[in-house]
Amino acid sequence: MSSTSIPAGPLAFAPARPATRQSDLDRAKGLAILLVVFGHLVARQTPAGVTWYDPMRIAVYLFHMPLFMYLSGYVTFLSGAARTPRAEWPHLVRRRAGRLLVPFVVFGLAVLCSKLLVSRFAHVDNVPQGFWPGVRALVWDTEHSPATEVWYIAALFAFCVITPPLLSLRHGRAVLLGAAVLVYLLPLPPMLYLDRIGSYLIFFVLGGLAADASRRWLVVVDRIWLPALAALALAVLPVSLGWISFHWTEGAQGFPYKWALLVAGLLSLPAMHGLVRHGAAARASVLALLGRYVFVIYLLNTVFIGLTKAVLLEFVSWEGAHFVPFALVLMAAGVCGPLLTKRLVLRHLPALDRATD
Repeated sequence: MSSTSIPAGPLAFAPARPATRQSDLDRAKGLAILLVVFGHLVARQTPAGVTWYDPMRIAVYLFHMPLFMYLSGYVTFLSGAARTPRAEWPHLVRRRAGRLLVPFVVFGLAVLCSKLLVSRFAHVDNVPQGFWPGVRALVWDTEHSPATEVWYIAALFAFCVITPPLLSLRHGRAVLLGAAVLVYLLPLPPMLYLDRIGSYLIFFVLGGLAADASRRWLVVVDRIWLPALAALALAVLPVSLGWISFHWTEGAQGFPYKWALLVAGLLSLPAMHGLVRHGAAARASVLALLGRYVFVIYLLNTVFIGLTKAVLLEFVSWEGAHFVPFALVLMAAGVCGPLLTKRLVLRHLPALDRATD
C-alpha cells in the first residue's frame, strides 16, 4: 500500500493531502453513495401500487451502510489518524468536531428550517412539528430526526474519537474489536444516535483491521470476492422479494434484523471491495468521480431529492407505473444536484468548499 495514498473526504483524515489516490476506495465509495441515494428516494410512505421498492430498499440497507463504515475505518487507519498519539488527542477531537460536528449542526438545522418553510407550499416528507421539537429530535430523540441522514456524521465523529484511546491500550486491536462486538449486541436506545453507533462500530473496526492487514487483506479480497458477492445476493434476495420482512431498517433494534445486518454486512466487505477491483467496475471512472465527491452528495442528496419530488408531485403522480421514471429523475437529482452545487456554488465559498471536500 505504500505506493498509494489516502483519498480525501469524510472517509479520510490524513494529516497531509498525498499526491495520489487509492482508486479502488474511490470507486467503492462511489458505488456506496449510489446505494445511499437509492435508499433515500422515499422518506416515509411508499407510493400506492409500488410493492417492490420498500423490500429492495430494506435489502440494500442491510449492506450499504456497513460498507460505508468499513471504508471509513479502512481510510482512518490507513491515514494514521486511528493511532494519533496521546498528547494530540485533544487536538484530534477539535479537528474532528470542526470536520464533522459543524457540518452536522449546519446541515441538520438547514434541513429542519427548509422543511418547515417549504411544507407551507408543497409536499415535504418527515416534517417536524416545530423548530424546537425538530431541534430536540435532531440531537436527542434521534429516531424522529428531521434530517436522519446526519446520523452517519455523528457516528463517524464518535468512532474517530474513541478509536485512538482504545487502540493505545495493551492488545488495543482486540479491545477495540471486543468493544464493537459488545455494543452491537446491546439494545441501545435511539437517543443521540446511540442505536446507530452500536450497530455500525463493528464494521468501522473491521475496515481498520483490513487496512492494518494491508496487502494480505487485498489478496483475500481478490480471491473470495466473487463467492462473497454470490452469497450476499442469496442472503438479501428473500428480503428484496418481500419473503422476509423487518421493522424499519438502519436503526432497527433486536434480532433477527441485526443478525441479517451482520451477515449481509460482513459479506459485503470483500464482495463490494472486490467488485470495484475487477472487471468493468474497476474501470468505471464515474464511480471514481462520485467517490471523490461522496461527502457533498451524502449531505445534499436528500435536499435535491426532496425539492425535485415537491415540484414533480405538483404535476404528475408517482404512484404505480409512474414510479420508475419518477425515481430515475430523483436519482439524477440526488447525484447531479450536489455535484453541480459543489462545482458552481461551493467552489466560490472557500469555507463551505473545504467543509464539503
